[in-house]
Amino acid sequence: MYVLGLWPGAPQHIANLTAHGGFAPNGILPVLTGAVAATGFYFGAEIVTIAAAEAAEPAKAVARATNSTISRVLVFYVGSIFLVVCLVPWNSSGIATPYVSALRAMGTPAAAQIMNAVVLTAVLSALNSGLFASSRMLFALTRRGDAPRAFATLSRRGVPVRAILLGTVFGYGAIVMSYVSPDTVFPFIVNSYGTVAIFVYVFIAVSELRLRARLEREDPSRLRLRMWAYPYLTYVAIAGMLGIVLAMGFIPDQRTPLIFGLISLALLVMAFYVRLRFGAKPDIAALAMEPHQYDQL
Repeated sequence: MYVLGLWPGAPQHIANLTAHGGFAPNGILPVLTGAVAATGFYFGAEIVTIAAAEAAEPAKAVARATNSTISRVLVFYVGSIFLVVCLVPWNSSGIATPYVSALRAMGTPAAAQIMNAVVLTAVLSALNSGLFASSRMLFALTRRGDAPRAFATLSRRGVPVRAILLGTVFGYGAIVMSYVSPDTVFPFIVNSYGTVAIFVYVFIAVSELRLRARLEREDPSRLRLRMWAYPYLTYVAIAGMLGIVLAMGFIPDQRTPLIFGLISLALLVMAFYVRLRFGAKPDIAALAMEPHQYDQL
């Protein structure tokens, strides 16, 4: 209502979308820079598939959660940024704190305090979901011998307590690094995050291509959810993510995160091959056929 001028005493603010140099006044490069950052910020949507293992009806839970995630991103992220751009010119001094500036433009009292509360709530939510996902993934790794069996222990309520505690330890470790090494280790963790997220999504897409083809060939009844436009949409997703990685090499501000991300990826690949070379070889075929306690949570 405020943007459209329907709020009492508020003029229209649509003109800010094309004013001050027009749309994308600095070209496509800043748009690509924003796309790289946004990819890392949206990392975590895949957690819905992990949480579905603990739902009564996993197939319905995944479909419902995925649709909910898409609608929430469009409303709360894209929609809110659209309103901010309408209210606050992109070249104004307050664009560094866009939501606070938008609330101040509307005359909202205590705008900074309101956004601090929102940010704190969001950070705690992200921490909670991160601990949930990391503990469940660590628990799942124990099945193939990729993690110590001690983390497979469940509480009476079916919660992998030890895996959660280990994830918490890493969280505290990141906090310590932000104080002990604020100029080296902590920036490495932050800067490599977005690039690693992109590679994780690429691996998920490649896994979908291979596993779906295998299921359709060997056991079609196990394929409960089918992605639209398979396999073409998957190829488009992979091409888009690799395109972002390629663009990072041409964006000065993104070269350091790209290098750090590639270093992290190289370390993970080395650890994987060390595991294959010196670790125990699980019976993958037997694991695929037998039910697992985590599948029944």
